Amino acid sequence: MKGCMVVGKFVVEGGRTLQGEVRVQGSKNSTLPILAASLLCRGESVLYNCPQLTDVEASLTILRYIGCTARREGDVVIVDTGCVERNDIPSALMHRMRSSIIFLGAMIARFDRVKMSFPGGCELGPRPIDLHLNALREMGVEISEEHGELDCCITDRLHGANIALTIPSVGATENIMIAAATAEGTTIISNAAREPEITDLADYLTACGAKISGAGESTVIIDGVARLHPASHAIIPDRIVAATLMSAAAVTGSDIRFKSIIPSHLGSILPVFRECGCDIQCVGDGMSFHSPYRLRSPKLIRTMPYPGFPTDAQAPLMSVAAVADGLTVFVENMFESRYGHVSELCRLGADIRVEGRVAVVAGARRLLSARVRARDLRGAASLVVAALSARGVSEIEGIEYLERGYEDFELVLSALGAEIKKL
Repeated sequence: MKGCMVVGKFVVEGGRTLQGEVRVQGSKNSTLPILAASLLCRGESVLYNCPQLTDVEASLTILRYIGCTARREGDVVIVDTGCVERNDIPSALMHRMRSSIIFLGAMIARFDRVKMSFPGGCELGPRPIDLHLNALREMGVEISEEHGELDCCITDRLHGANIALTIPSVGATENIMIAAATAEGTTIISNAAREPEITDLADYLTACGAKISGAGESTVIIDGVARLHPASHAIIPDRIVAATLMSAAAVTGSDIRFKSIIPSHLGSILPVFRECGCDIQCVGDGMSFHSPYRLRSPKLIRTMPYPGFPTDAQAPLMSVAAVADGLTVFVENMFESRYGHVSELCRLGADIRVEGRVAVVAGARRLLSARVRARDLRGAASLVVAALSARGVSEIEGIEYLERGYEDFELVLSALGAEIKKL
């Protein structure tokens, strides 16, 4: 069934050139906070360009557990949050994805008391939720943590606050924005995350009646309103999926046309591909991408908060560096354990050395097929990209990670000419 998770593996015959046109799916990292924010809008919200992913389905399952109704019609999701029945989220649902913590701000804004467990998801090293909890405490929420569960309550009412984040956390910025939308008074977030997904959330909340200024900048101001109303909203294209498809085109020496993208969201990614020798032309929401026969290595890729190079694109670009001419140095500044894909890329013939947060990649002339296993979402994508360029037939296990963020990825690649099947 389209979009549902089936645990299995990909079988990829490498060496095929890709060509054609591809439409980039809606952003997972926009969809999840917007689904949570719909809890504040008592009634029916309609979300367009909503990708069919296991993480999205996990969010919809949480909404249904609370008492909402949610249905899908193609890439349109209709959520009615008018009649909620529960103010808790059990651990079995919270553990299905790390970003489930985004429901905390929405739940506490809707109820006086909320109970939920700590979230789950890919193991990428510590991603503490202290920033989320401390911010909500400043807004009047009393939170106790015991036995892996959060017990949150409001004795008076949620109020605005001046919140200075120690790091520009995307999730914390989103949780604060959602909670502040209907809080009493004004909330000011300093050192806020600036990602396009933050702006997309603000656009949805504004369509619902919220008063938000500065989204996409380092200072965001939210003037609380009494209530929000439902609205329709189109999710932005997924910039990480676009980067992954560009990586697939680069390693196979291919020409691809992209549609439904926002080039400005790729501002730190496109220069890396151009450094590799790729020719990229952007017109409106379309882009043509041409890869040379032999790639040049990008010299340095340093992951940073937006507008810097995104950590989620690090793994797919490492597969590009693995077949480029020369040395590439990666510096991972966002997560401590985001090189889990390296050992599997080396099984495919990549030459990579890791020391702490630094990985040095010496480009190989050609990768060779192997049987590999993914350990996380973006690592899975990097293995697919590498397998597309490898000589022979590769098997990639652990594709359930990939299906958290890529909609029918094997079908998308097959339509471009790749030889890839899911078993």
